[in-house]
Amino acid sequence: MIIIDVETSGLDPKKYSILSIGAVDFDVPDRSPFYRECQVWDGALVSKEALAVNGFTEAECFDPSRGLFEDSIRAFWHWVEQSNELTIAGQNTSFDRDFINDSFRRAGIDFQFAFRTIDLHSVCYAYHLKNEIPIPLKNGHSALSLDKILEFVGMETESRPHHALNGAKLETEAFSRLLRGRGFFDEYQQYEIPEYLK
Repeated sequence: MIIIDVETSGLDPKKYSILSIGAVDFDVPDRSPFYRECQVWDGALVSKEALAVNGFTEAECFDPSRGLFEDSIRAFWHWVEQSNELTIAGQNTSFDRDFINDSFRRAGIDFQFAFRTIDLHSVCYAYHLKNEIPIPLKNGHSALSLDKILEFVGMETESRPHHALNGAKLETEAFSRLLRGRGFFDEYQQYEIPEYLK
């Protein structure tokens, strides 16, 4: 399982571009995580709202020193090829999958991640149901955002602005605590795992 997080220049992969990718191989804890930034693909739009979330500036979006789009996507594909299991996971995984699959196509890579993904929200929701823990609601819907899930597993909320590698690592840590009852990264050892997860 590969935990993935992307930061983008907007919400629609047909109009906007990936700006950075962070990924962790859940099955190989000793493997180095992947992180890469890139300029937007030629013709991509940039949304001020998206930049407010991820902290990139408009100038950085078009800066070739951040890495050419195709080169960064090919580097990510090379990292993915080294994985034994290509199921992707994360928070709101369909968003990341759609951007990555569109980016693979744009970079001429003949591969698409499957529609079957593992979503952190769904795993945490199921954990609540199984253990008869009330699900936090907002406007009648689940309010299990990444920050709420991180709090539930004993972590601090995600720092702002969002960062793709930080997001992928936090999501990996949350998956590990929910599914295995133990941490994944040594750097998060100071955050005690709640007894209800052990």
